[in-house]
Amino acid sequence: MTTNDIETVERLIAAPAAKIFDVLADPARHSEIDGSGTVKGVKTPAQRLTLGATFSMKMKMGIGYTMVNTVVEFEDDKLIAWQPRPDNKVMAMMAGGRIWRYELESQEGGTLVKESWDIRDEKVPMLVRPMRSKVRKEMTATLERLAKLVAE
Repeated sequence: MTTNDIETVERLIAAPAAKIFDVLADPARHSEIDGSGTVKGVKTPAQRLTLGATFSMKMKMGIGYTMVNTVVEFEDDKLIAWQPRPDNKVMAMMAGGRIWRYELESQEGGTLVKESWDIRDEKVPMLVRPMRSKVRKEMTATLERLAKLVAE
């Protein structure tokens, strides 16, 4: 593992943790906050996320594809993380296993939100490591969109 295997951005958002978490725990809202422009929507209706829940997302990066996500970390109003894997067997040989993690900490003035891109379990980490700076910009944009969405 190198230090490049986890990238984290953070932002103080002027909203309570529960309100922010409600957006993160609702896959139908993920396209609203996605700063990368690749998340297009849920493939099938999803319930509020819990530990072990799975949900499929329609994605597009040049071509359309589907990622099946499993919630691997969960603490209501504090922590949620999911691990996406392609539903396409050929794509799954080369990609999948990264973890998208959101940590929320109540503070004066709102909630400190940390978003992390953790590629320690990625299928072929060396293929995605060069995306680090791009992913950092996209996560920054995600937190900006999230802040606007939950603004009080």
